[in-house]
Amino acid sequence: MALIITDENYSELLKGDKPVVLDFWAEWCGPCRVLGPIIDELAKEYEDRVAIGKVDVDDNDNIVTKYGIRNIPTVLFFKGGEIVDKQVGAANKDVFIEKINNLL
Repeated sequence: MALIITDENYSELLKGDKPVVLDFWAEWCGPCRVLGPIIDELAKEYEDRVAIGKVDVDDNDNIVTKYGIRNIPTVLFFKGGEIVDKQVGAANKDVFIEKINNLL
């Protein structure tokens, strides 16, 4: 299961040694609900190598504003605390596997 990321805990996560994947979503967003189970599967498959979490855009204004999230779902890929890739909109699992493998 993906980590629950909030305005309060995201900066500590980005300081860690692992690459980070953040899924920006909302409960009312249809494509987000399609993507959610894929993100959870990836979190389980990569749990020892990559920190994968979900950010509810309705509850976390600071992180949403900081990264300029305007469309959801948006998935950001971080390495060394910096954004290195992004996926806007839902995509199939293979797209995310390729992007995550590029982080490693």
